[in-house]
Amino acid sequence: MLRLATPGFLRFGQSDTLTATFGGGEANVAVSLANFGIPVEFVTRLPKNDLGTACMMELRKFGVCTDHVVWGGERLGIYFLETGAVSRGSKVIYDRANSSASGIQPGMVDWADVFDGAGWFHWTGITPAISQSAADVCLEAIQKANDMDITVSCDLNYRKNLWKYGRKASEVMPELVARTDIILGNEEDAAMVLGIHPEGVDVTAGHVDAAAYESVSRQIMNRFPRCKKVITTLRGSVNANHNSWSGVLWDGEKRYEAPIYQITHIVDRVGGGDSFMGGLIYGFLTWPGDDRKALHFAVAASCLKHTIYGDFNRVTVDEVLKLMEGDASGRVSR
Repeated sequence: MLRLATPGFLRFGQSDTLTATFGGGEANVAVSLANFGIPVEFVTRLPKNDLGTACMMELRKFGVCTDHVVWGGERLGIYFLETGAVSRGSKVIYDRANSSASGIQPGMVDWADVFDGAGWFHWTGITPAISQSAADVCLEAIQKANDMDITVSCDLNYRKNLWKYGRKASEVMPELVARTDIILGNEEDAAMVLGIHPEGVDVTAGHVDAAAYESVSRQIMNRFPRCKKVITTLRGSVNANHNSWSGVLWDGEKRYEAPIYQITHIVDRVGGGDSFMGGLIYGFLTWPGDDRKALHFAVAASCLKHTIYGDFNRVTVDEVLKLMEGDASGRVSR
């Protein structure tokens, strides 16, 4: 998507300029993995115009393969961002009607060719939210990945302002989630997408209790037997500029908890969950069997993302490992 954001902390009605960048759920994950040295491909549908080409070239700049991009449709989807401050939250306006991605149809992508030699497929709840046909293509991809014994992960990513085509997330998402191996979400995602609620959690209080999410993870695994791991991002919102940030992983038997980071001066929190997912996938691929280390890497990577403007997490493995080892000094590297 094209992201158009007001500069600094200006409101929509204050600014006469908008800063243009690119981003989007799965694309953000792809860029993270490419930065970490993982071969990755992003599949979407783009309009055959200068904006579509610019979007593709931006992904290629990070080393993301775009060989299976489908060209066609009317326009590139847009979202407008107003960054909040202190007690005023950020605001997003979507403009995705009649976008190329929303018009994608089953059969447009040769998923067998896409998945040739691949070991992992990731999707987010944003894709099936934009149109029925996008949801159908997402299911088509997941089914082919299942047939080819490819690990499937998802970020539930509930966006209430996107579900506008006549169906609710709770009606569409369960069929997709049922075919997924690794599930990431937060308390709102679980409630709005799956109807599963945590107990004893108040995210507005600036504190989160990881133990309270174990019941949610158990419920997800009981409902979706294919699922092997459930990961929850733990965000405590003190205010728009100060969040606590952590994560918890449940593997069906044991709960792993990551350290809690206090992010006191957020530069840009958009893409925080995607950077978490990118770090998590990297961790699972790099340290198989060490879920604790994978979780810690994901939380540290996404903590750093909050210091970077734009959707993409422009950090290296070494920078993430440095934070994991306890160096949060921010000293100049010379």
